[in-house]
Amino acid sequence: MIQAPQARQIRPSPLTAVKTVLLATSLALALNACSPASDADNDLSFASAEDIQQRLADGQLSSEALVQYYIEQIEANNQQGAELRAIIDINPDALSIARTLDEERAAGQVRSPLHGLPVVLKANIATADQLPTTAGANVLEGHLTSVDAELVAQLREQGAIILAKANLSEWANFRGYGSSSGWSGLGGQARNPYRHSHTPCGSSSGSAVAVAADFSLLAIGTETDGSIMCPASINGVVGVKPTRGSVSGHGIIPIAAAQDIAGPMTRYVHDARLLLQGMITAEARSHMDATDAASQRVVLIKAYDDHFPGVAAMTERLGLYLESQGIEVVRVDEWQLPEGLGEAEIEVLLYEFKRDLSQWLIDFEAPEIAADMPAIIRYNEENADINLHLFGQEYFEQAAIIDLEQARDSYEAALQLGRTLSADFLDELLQTHAADAIVIPSYGPAWPIDHEQGDVFNFGTSTAAAVSGYPSVTIRAGYEDELPLGVSLVGAPYTDWRLLDLAERLEHDGMGFVPPRLD
Repeated sequence: MIQAPQARQIRPSPLTAVKTVLLATSLALALNACSPASDADNDLSFASAEDIQQRLADGQLSSEALVQYYIEQIEANNQQGAELRAIIDINPDALSIARTLDEERAAGQVRSPLHGLPVVLKANIATADQLPTTAGANVLEGHLTSVDAELVAQLREQGAIILAKANLSEWANFRGYGSSSGWSGLGGQARNPYRHSHTPCGSSSGSAVAVAADFSLLAIGTETDGSIMCPASINGVVGVKPTRGSVSGHGIIPIAAAQDIAGPMTRYVHDARLLLQGMITAEARSHMDATDAASQRVVLIKAYDDHFPGVAAMTERLGLYLESQGIEVVRVDEWQLPEGLGEAEIEVLLYEFKRDLSQWLIDFEAPEIAADMPAIIRYNEENADINLHLFGQEYFEQAAIIDLEQARDSYEAALQLGRTLSADFLDELLQTHAADAIVIPSYGPAWPIDHEQGDVFNFGTSTAAAVSGYPSVTIRAGYEDELPLGVSLVGAPYTDWRLLDLAERLEHDGMGFVPPRLD
């Protein structure tokens, strides 16, 4: 393993004491390993939420024991053992909350299917507890908020346990050029659990690694463009970027409201559906239920088959399997985004970064050293040996000088252009072929972590869904040199359940999660 910047130790608390392949035969072995064992050995490793729900209901397991198990898993391989650095802070109240929820269950008071299940949150999601909300930045170290993000309040009401805050690419990978995905000042360099010298991608690196490495049952990441899709693909887990606006963005440290959204990151599709059901708004639920129907025809994008042999093998298998299930497959060899989409997107992101982050810092009472963007820039410059030694803060600097009033007309034109270009691009594929979904390789395999050159992306396909706000689901469906490869399922707005149904069908064919070896 390569040397990474020294990670800050997880804040002390009493609680913290406490050659896989895609073949169906290998998956069967993995799933056997993931199944809950008898009470005698109490094996919880890589369990599914469905298994855990049943064991809790049968009285074979308590939420307290479940939380204790994940705390011990974090202690074993987060900063020790495999040194994956997926977690920044553990909730010091997690065990006591679990005990309370166990008492409620014993009294017959089960709040929801999420009752007593632990969830890890990306560290840019506000919580009104003893877990700092920091975006991984030193300037916000220890920053506690007095208000939960709306999605967190929803989860608490349903009985979910906020277990920990996950490491991420600092400021959701919108600080500067040449960044290394998964690195933050507070969390250090997160690592890929399948090959520790390789990237976990980002920015929701820790959330993906946490579930892949069995640090949590469930996790939540956030996406602006690829920040759920890439780490889900590269870490071999399920990632969901929901339809724009279907999950409240209140309380999330923003890049840009036009594209930011939180979504589930889990080992299994069932678990992602369960978590998404607990996160979405009532309005979104009604829209999604109205579009819940089985996929009959899909567009399979084969534009990346010549990049890696594993990608070609994956798309070939996907096409044959879908056809065997009675789904018509239209194969398309091109994926060329519209000209001007990238320029429009970055203009929108910079404008809204200035507008939205400035407001969050006020609303969530950031400390004086992080009162606004200029203050954060100064802090980083004054502590450049710690904060800027790997890469810069160009995005902050570009956003900070924007005059929001003078730039408004240009911004609004860019916003409209980006949404039109991206939506028309996807609609043409879906409508021309009368398809229910687009099936496309998500990203290439993980690349080596390189703190001198930064990330060396091979290819990625998240932008069209990110800018348009269309939903996408990523699931592991192949491998390249033993590294996971993901496929994304993209559909029209509010077809989230349909995409998850399709993902679950792929999972049943031997695609989906296979545990890493952490030794």
